[in-house]
Amino acid sequence: MKITEIREMSAEQLGAKLVELKKELFNLRFQHAVNQLENPHKMTEVKRDIARVMTVLNEKNA
Repeated sequence: MKITEIREMSAEQLGAKLVELKKELFNLRFQHAVNQLENPHKMTEVKRDIARVMTVLNEKNA
């Protein structure tokens, strides 16, 4: 996700996106644990997306 896309979202949308990304990260970690993860770089991308969403949420709340 690009930061411009994230900044255009409302706080409610950001909260929903954060929950979705955390679920995706959980599933990726589970796949990694049972050696079924095809693209390990995907975990890094999801973690960065979570950080971006949390940053924008904090900016909007401040």
